[in-house]
Amino acid sequence: MATPHNSANKGDFAKTVLMPGDPLRAEFIADNFLDDVRKVTSVRNVYGFTGKYKGKDISIMASGMGMPSMGIYSYELFNFYDVENIIRIGSAGSISDNCHVRDIVIAQGACTDSRWQEQYGLAGNFAPIADFGLLRKAVETAEKLGTKYCVGNVVSSDRFYGDDKTANDNWRKMGALCIEMECAALYMNAARLGKKALGILTISDEIYTGVELDSTERQVGFKKMMEVALESAINL
Repeated sequence: MATPHNSANKGDFAKTVLMPGDPLRAEFIADNFLDDVRKVTSVRNVYGFTGKYKGKDISIMASGMGMPSMGIYSYELFNFYDVENIIRIGSAGSISDNCHVRDIVIAQGACTDSRWQEQYGLAGNFAPIADFGLLRKAVETAEKLGTKYCVGNVVSSDRFYGDDKTANDNWRKMGALCIEMECAALYMNAARLGKKALGILTISDEIYTGVELDSTERQVGFKKMMEVALESAINL
């Protein structure tokens, strides 16, 4: 069943989909981690792949950047392709003294400056949270692999270049770990559709110290995140 944004047929996606933002990273994961892999969609060059990881069917699909893009692709996967679990794998900028470059952040909750929730007509503010089963599995997997990780609140922002230069200070004082751009929309889509979602992020830069990874170091750090996500996925 094709959609305006996805040319795959129903059944082309596995029950669990890993979603990096970058289509080329989706292709990298498919080429380097999956067996018997096939490309199932490439509309707008947003690539989706399905293959096997250690004998289990797993799909990889890019989400693009930002909550509107994540909102489209995750909604279609959940609603039209019978996907049950989506694990976002992406980068984030640390605003916490406890999270450093190369660390993995497992997003327990996703604060946001977005108005995404307004569509639901709620009489208050919704708190977007990860599925606990997915979160617990990711923590267990990270510990088994010896991967350093943090668990807590992240901030899903609509803005990469913001005009308010104090915004990060305000999130930081509330204990948020890092800034990213997709988890809140993913978590709310999952909640609305009765599905499961989790964000696993790699700290690529420290906003307050200025420490950041170069392109080569990012690839090594992201590999750890990919392994945590894939090993978690095959044990669901």
